[in-house]
Amino acid sequence: MLNPKLLHPLSIAIVGASDNVQTPGGKVLYNLISHGFKGSLYGVNPKLTQVQGIPCFQDVSQLPEVDMAIIAVAAKYCVDIVKTLTETKNTKAFIIFSAGFSEQDAAGKEMESEMVNLINKVGGSLLGPNNIGMFNTHFAGVFTTPIPVLDPKGVDFISGSGATAVFIMEAAMRNGLTFNSVFSVGNSAQIGVEDVLQHLDETYVHGTSSPIKLLYIESIQQPLKLLKHARSLREKGAAIAAIKAGSSEAGSRAASSHTGAIANTDTAVDTLFQKAGIIRCHGRDELIHVAGVLTYPQLKGKNICIITHAGGPAVMLTDVLSKNGLEVPKITHPKSEELLTQLYPGSSVSNPIDFLATGTAQQLDTILTYCDKEFDEIDAIVVIFGSPGLFGVAEVYEVLEAQMKSSRKPIYPILPSVINVKEEIETFVSHGNFAFFDEVSFGNALAKVAHTKTIEIGVFHPKPERQQALKKEIAGATGYLPPETINRLFQIMEIPIVPEQVLTHASDLDRINISYPMVAKVIGPIHKTDVGGVRLNIADATALQSHFESLMLLKDATGVLIQPMLSGMEIYVGAKKEGNFGHTIVCGLGGIMIEVMKDVSMGLTPLSISEIQQMIGRLKAYPMLQGIRGKKGIPIDQFAQVILKVSELVQYLPEIEELDINPLLANEVSIVAVDGRIRI
Repeated sequence: MLNPKLLHPLSIAIVGASDNVQTPGGKVLYNLISHGFKGSLYGVNPKLTQVQGIPCFQDVSQLPEVDMAIIAVAAKYCVDIVKTLTETKNTKAFIIFSAGFSEQDAAGKEMESEMVNLINKVGGSLLGPNNIGMFNTHFAGVFTTPIPVLDPKGVDFISGSGATAVFIMEAAMRNGLTFNSVFSVGNSAQIGVEDVLQHLDETYVHGTSSPIKLLYIESIQQPLKLLKHARSLREKGAAIAAIKAGSSEAGSRAASSHTGAIANTDTAVDTLFQKAGIIRCHGRDELIHVAGVLTYPQLKGKNICIITHAGGPAVMLTDVLSKNGLEVPKITHPKSEELLTQLYPGSSVSNPIDFLATGTAQQLDTILTYCDKEFDEIDAIVVIFGSPGLFGVAEVYEVLEAQMKSSRKPIYPILPSVINVKEEIETFVSHGNFAFFDEVSFGNALAKVAHTKTIEIGVFHPKPERQQALKKEIAGATGYLPPETINRLFQIMEIPIVPEQVLTHASDLDRINISYPMVAKVIGPIHKTDVGGVRLNIADATALQSHFESLMLLKDATGVLIQPMLSGMEIYVGAKKEGNFGHTIVCGLGGIMIEVMKDVSMGLTPLSISEIQQMIGRLKAYPMLQGIRGKKGIPIDQFAQVILKVSELVQYLPEIEELDINPLLANEVSIVAVDGRIRI
């Protein structure tokens, strides 16, 4: 929990205060004064007795007791300053701008740790170091601009990067986005993005607190904490959108299984965000547009009406909405013809409703009234209105604003003429409205918001006797498990498996009790198909002996696995450990199709059956699983149960790094595991 003095200090000392507002210590003091901080302010500077009109002390030891210290001096001085303030000045809140700590070298990391220990000892809070600070409706503790007009219903924004926070605020303010608070966590020595989100969750009061949370994250240190508090905020009625930067990996990594090749840290982030109900964005512009959509009433359907006086933007918006699963339905309501009579000749009311470049404010008012009150098939309205520069549009925007306030349905304004009607847009935005400037960016953002749903979270209830049996099977094991061990693990988990026998010597051929035709697979090489290690449709003992001998000659071969030759659809389940995220579970079509098509769906343990059903439903191949064009489908409920059991297996055995069941062979009545691989 954040110390209250970090959020609402009554006294602040600026260590490194200056009259020069082009320095961090000078600018933060200027911001505090100019934005009306009501508490006591003190400067610390060995060369001054007064700074920007407030008292200035030559050393922190001379200060009175202060709630907060904002430190803007060289890193080498910071530990001693923190020690003096925590031990003698009852200071419980620290914002440290200074760089040169863990982001620089081991010595810097050690200094950072020492400061955290001193602050923890007194139950204090540290934001930073190496950050720009924070602001809220109480104080402006940042050394940057802009500082927007603060609004208790504006967004709460937490950023791992100070500069990025500034850039996002600059762009967002132009659109009309307002802010309630901004936290820049810097190195996150003590307080990270997850900790601030925890505070926003634990203090959230629906109807009073800001309903929109924005995050810029470069490293997720505590994924389970992020998941917990994001889900809690969603359940309380808040919405969360986030950028997770740093998604690519430099160089290449040799993957030892199909899952290893597909599931990486970025996919773990995707699955975490899906589970948490966080809307994932991939850039500043997208984050701002998503935040803008969230400022409007919730979209309760998928049918969108587009009102425009320019054809091109309406066509592009129609395309992007349609591609993202939203509808722009043709309006066939009896009153549509009545509406058409009130517009200029050449107008169209089919949807998009085009009332031409000469359309008037009164006509827009009439159209919006029909869409809101008469056209029940419409769930939301988009108005695209700019200007070719021939006349002002102030009256149009006044009508638009009035309708936005009275309409039962969300009305989203797209105002593309950012030069021709710049002043009118600024007036519109100054009234508390969010304006979109690009129809495609808006359409993508609207779809992202509309498709983000809260997923039922799974709960793992381990059975001690099962856990004991599983642990016994892998005791002392490392690397890839032998087939017989995998077989026993699957039996314990009640994962259906195909009968199989392992042959290591020619004499083993005499004890086979599997019926022909059969399959022979080499044991040892990781990718059997790549080395010609799979032989199908073995019809008799002579063919089996020949295949056994040739398979044993393959490099790294240690044995041969024999199974009956079965037919059916090949599907796949896999798992991969993703550090402190837990395990990513992957499902899709099996065999070589997983490598060729890469049609997979993912979830993060623990999984619920509801979440698994959604995973399966997201597959492009889902119609094939259901049955298509006379071909029977597979028992999807059994597929879901296998996925659930794999999810439970890796929770029983977190030592599992990678797991593949590829393929699972499915017909219309049953599913069995044909080939499994597990790495400990």
